[in-house]
Amino acid sequence: MKLDETHDPALKSWVESANAPGCEFPIQNLPFGIFRRKGRNEAPRGGVAIGEQILDLAALGVRTGPTLNALAASGRPAQRKLRRALSRALREKSAQRKRLSRHLVPMRQAELLLPVAIGDYSDFYTGIHHATNIGRILRPDNPLLPNYKWVPIGYHGRGSSIVVSGTPIRRPRGQLKPADAPAPVYAPSKRLDYEVELGFIAGTGNRLGRPIPIGDALEHVFGAVLLNDWSARDVQAWEYQPLGPFLAKSFATTISPWIVTMDALEPYRCPAFARAAEDPRPLPYLHDDDDQREGGFTIEVEMHLRTSKMTQPARLSCASFRDSYWTVAQLLAHQTSNGCNLQPGDLVASGTLSGASADSLGSLMELTLAGKNPFALSSGETRAFLEDGDEVIERGRCAHDGYATIGFGEATGRILPAHAQ
Repeated sequence: MKLDETHDPALKSWVESANAPGCEFPIQNLPFGIFRRKGRNEAPRGGVAIGEQILDLAALGVRTGPTLNALAASGRPAQRKLRRALSRALREKSAQRKRLSRHLVPMRQAELLLPVAIGDYSDFYTGIHHATNIGRILRPDNPLLPNYKWVPIGYHGRGSSIVVSGTPIRRPRGQLKPADAPAPVYAPSKRLDYEVELGFIAGTGNRLGRPIPIGDALEHVFGAVLLNDWSARDVQAWEYQPLGPFLAKSFATTISPWIVTMDALEPYRCPAFARAAEDPRPLPYLHDDDDQREGGFTIEVEMHLRTSKMTQPARLSCASFRDSYWTVAQLLAHQTSNGCNLQPGDLVASGTLSGASADSLGSLMELTLAGKNPFALSSGETRAFLEDGDEVIERGRCAHDGYATIGFGEATGRILPAHAQ
């Protein structure tokens, strides 16, 4: 772990809301985002979340423009330097308080935008409990395919349809074919689902043809966001063989607006997933002793659902990224192992995060056994899959004894009816 003064749990900020119990953005967090004030004709710009406020990065001479891609490209050393400067400027008794207080914007008065321009998006399948659960539904006698424990499975997603939290999600149309039907029909999806995931934003890239060694991989990651990979399960069932996900996934992916940097996540590192004795050892390009010792992260992710009849959302699941079969470093090492070049702002997603218990299942496909076991809500409603008007709310946090608890904000989306034909 690379800990420094910014991780000190005793630090307090002169921004009082950052010191409140349960605050997601204490001074130990300092995530970056892009914002503009509501109702103002002003250009989007970079800011840092501190309590219930946003500090304009221009106050420290950092002018990002409408995306954080340049900051991501600056590299971990430059990002650590900026983090230290922000931490010192925002601490209690800082000599910069009076000057910087004029550059604070309350979050409730801000519009939060996509933090980076995403050129490419890869979605992996690292949650072994999710992979096993889905495999049991689709292939009861052979839940995990032979390659799962050898290679980080992934597919190339659609960067153009990634949206920021709060963006409504239009129910997609697609080809649907019930098992007993002679031919497919083109209609709105009836089995709309969410997937609880994390996304990792690439920092400095690599040249085309030059892989990133696993030992260097985390130096190429800027930070993490919450990610909901919306899925039309009925479209997916008909189209995904033989080449995998396509239109069932590409209609929308929601991410949270704040990038929690890898430096902020340092205190929450943990050992990589403990593989069974009979599992294969990763091939040399995917194995690093340090990564096995502390390449995991104790990031908890929750999914909540609020229907149009509910005032308060219901929590459906809580899982942890520490149950990911592959580490972040292994994902980047594999992504670039064939010479593929990552670029600043590229998005690498974890795949659905589920745990071993019934209350940790990260998709409705698992939770309802592909719709066979609908669940009841406090409103008296039942759900097998998402209905129009439902709002899905993903939340995340990191907690570890001896360190401050930090959060990610939210990744939310409300389902709109499909477009009329």
